[in-house]
Amino acid sequence: MAERGATEQEVIAAVESGERFPAKYGRMGFRRNFTCNGEWLGRRYSIKQVEAYAVEEDGKWLIVTVLVKFF
Repeated sequence: MAERGATEQEVIAAVESGERFPAKYGRMGFRRNFTCNGEWLGRRYSIKQVEAYAVEEDGKWLIVTVLVKFF
């Protein structure tokens, strides 16, 4: 997560209150936009979109991967 620019709190927020969509291989995707007004790799961005892809195991979500997009 850290290498891609996301925090644990942002991933949790995406799963709990973000948009939910079906993904490949029976997984579920969760997406949420955050206001960041920050810098990533030397460029300034105002919006950070966090996508978490997960599978459900024993009634809980297991995060497989996280993608972050900056706008």
